Amino acid sequence: MRNIKDAPNLNKKKVLLRLDLNVPLIDGKITDTTRIDKILPTINFLLKNNAKVIILSHVGRPKGKVVNKLSLKPICESLISKLKQDIRLITKNIREVKPTDLFDDHDKKIVMLENLRFYEEEEKNDNMFAKHLASLADIYVNEAFSCSHRAHASIFEITKFIPSYAGLQLNIEIDALNKITSEILRPITCIVGGSKISSKINIIKNLISKFDNIIIVGGMANNILKYKGYEIGKSVQESDCNQIIEEIFSLSKKENCKIIYPEDVVVGKDLNGSPEIKELNNVSKDELILDIGPKTIEIISQLIEGSSTILWNGPAGYFENPNFSKGSVEIAKKIVGKNKNNKIYSVAGGGDTVALLNSVGATSHFNFVSTAGGAFLEYLEGKELPGIKALN
Repeated sequence: MRNIKDAPNLNKKKVLLRLDLNVPLIDGKITDTTRIDKILPTINFLLKNNAKVIILSHVGRPKGKVVNKLSLKPICESLISKLKQDIRLITKNIREVKPTDLFDDHDKKIVMLENLRFYEEEEKNDNMFAKHLASLADIYVNEAFSCSHRAHASIFEITKFIPSYAGLQLNIEIDALNKITSEILRPITCIVGGSKISSKINIIKNLISKFDNIIIVGGMANNILKYKGYEIGKSVQESDCNQIIEEIFSLSKKENCKIIYPEDVVVGKDLNGSPEIKELNNVSKDELILDIGPKTIEIISQLIEGSSTILWNGPAGYFENPNFSKGSVEIAKKIVGKNKNNKIYSVAGGGDTVALLNSVGATSHFNFVSTAGGAFLEYLEGKELPGIKALN
């Protein structure tokens, strides 16, 4: 891949900078700025080289429709504060934006286009949409590793129409993940959690041959509990997963990889409710499983203690409510404790995992932390990511 540092001349060039600013928002307020903080060096590098920056990003899943609460406005305001730069958010229909609309005076150095996913052409990898985006600038930079497993117009198709480069952070991510895969020490334990069940459960199947233990927690574990015949009440779940789960357990026996799932849980009547520890056979139909219980925490702690490498993607419960964060917090504490003694190589990935680690001050005590979720796992799995392929 060509890195932006290899670009021959950035002076007065207009640069389309694809970022992943899909930060958590509650009532229009950013609750975690890690993804913003990580890309500041790249923007400052471009500004130092006298480039004009056009920021492209998305937030949430508006499915091709304009959704006001998913506007990039709060992200734009955060960047203005952090960069001490005037940034104009262009809300005009992207399909109608012309190069002359972007920088209306000589002092403006950065503009931001509104949420790319307001346009269905983005996720459809539409050729004409990509060509139009490319027409707005001289150079394209992908600084969105966490989106690079998606063949979307601003990630993949756009590189056909404009000189394209990898950003500083994207190269750092790939170098770190390459180090993990080439120098990894066994025993290896992978903790997979969160609620994106369908997007991760197939990846688990493909990771079984590479790991000694795979611990499944969070919303994903509910599918296994249901498959095992337990009541999961109103808990988040994915339909039609039984065949995949059967394959996972069958393959794990063949590859001698242990699959660990909760042995007890913490439930609530709703997301804001009070916690109650329950054995698996005591969950009621009107309850939500929102965290792992103390028995499960102890089992996971013992596995971490016996591991040389830990990969963690996805929290163990609904950590946004402190009542249901204990499982995730205890996992973090255990890994940090081993890491401080240099007894483990620890890697964490995914937006929710990063937000959790930030909330307990554990981020700096991991060997590497990636804001990417699906891209993080797929790269470790050995899959070719469309966004990386497009830059090669």
